[in-house]
Amino acid sequence: MPNNHGVVYQGPGLVEVQGIDFPKLELTEQKRKCDHGVILKVVCTNICGSDQHMVRGRTTAQAGLVLGHEITGEVIETGRDVEFIKKGDLVSVPFNIACGRCPNCKAGKTGICLSVNPARPGAAYGYVDMGGWIGGQAEYVMVPYADFNLLKFPDRDRAMEKIKDLALLSDIFPTGFHGAVTAGVGPGSTVYVAGAGPVGLACAASCQLLGAAVVIVGDLNPDRLAQARSFGCETVDVSKAASVGEQIEQILGVPEVDSAIDCVGFEARGHGGAASSEVPAMVLNTVMTVAKAGGSIGIPGLYVTGDPGAVDAAAKMGSLSIRIGLGWAKSHSFHTGQCPVMHYHRKLMMAILHDKIQIAKAVNVQKISLKEAPKGYIDFDKGAAKKFIIDPHGMVA
Repeated sequence: MPNNHGVVYQGPGLVEVQGIDFPKLELTEQKRKCDHGVILKVVCTNICGSDQHMVRGRTTAQAGLVLGHEITGEVIETGRDVEFIKKGDLVSVPFNIACGRCPNCKAGKTGICLSVNPARPGAAYGYVDMGGWIGGQAEYVMVPYADFNLLKFPDRDRAMEKIKDLALLSDIFPTGFHGAVTAGVGPGSTVYVAGAGPVGLACAASCQLLGAAVVIVGDLNPDRLAQARSFGCETVDVSKAASVGEQIEQILGVPEVDSAIDCVGFEARGHGGAASSEVPAMVLNTVMTVAKAGGSIGIPGLYVTGDPGAVDAAAKMGSLSIRIGLGWAKSHSFHTGQCPVMHYHRKLMMAILHDKIQIAKAVNVQKISLKEAPKGYIDFDKGAAKKFIIDPHGMVA
């Protein structure tokens, strides 16, 4: 049996690559075999901003958690009941773990499967409060309900040529696309995307794919804003004294947009002179301010129910001071929650394979080895304008 190593959360600010158990076709919580699962040799596994929240100590995650929910891999073993996925298949793994049988899964709401997490609806690999599933920032990982969950790439050689793009199908590309779709982005739209991290950049590229006329990305990190401009976005520097609305007016002639998307989440910073301070409701209130009356707001940015490092007692429970009266008065619609990856990933795979989008270029993918993962976390936390993709076996060209 091969050795297995994974990226393990040790406590706030610290991750280490350690030897971990080789995966088995077993459901640990239920203490029974997982005949519907497969074991993957991990080809790519990405560092996500959601992982970074845990590593900063901003969730209730416990030490010893094997991280990683963005997984692409090669099938090396299949369970007895797996019918359509075969050994040797190259596959994308949605970060949502879904059974395919419950009412939510049958309705396409795979981000809130009712069967895979005893604590609450929805599960994910290597994430706090998401069912206890082992993460995929490792050499090998087990995936349950394989026939339902896995997206098989139709041609292995062609897929490996575009593997840096396809590796983003497990989370950030569908998540960014979901934010754009739920915000009502379409041909001719004007859009404000808050946040120029990997999800924000993926969302901005998705807005372009959907036909938006103008995509404006806001952030306070100059390198990330430059990355947004590199593929045709306009930008807003939220650290400037001028408000977001004022800067949008300089671009569009009016201080509002058709659609707005929050790709920042609960660790939002203040704007202008308060940019160094944490103001967790800042982005939510800003997008309501700049979205037109009757507009839609997508919120793929992460908000949590438990935040030990929050600025006040209310925020520690996920209770934020949002201007819901403003949103009500403007008849805004809001869409929150995990992206149901399976709703989008097959079509987005086809867009990649047929050269309709270069998503890896948009988010500035950088490949690193598994042993370099701890440094990747440090660099990402410092604001690197990159999406780190871990290549555990040296398979990525």
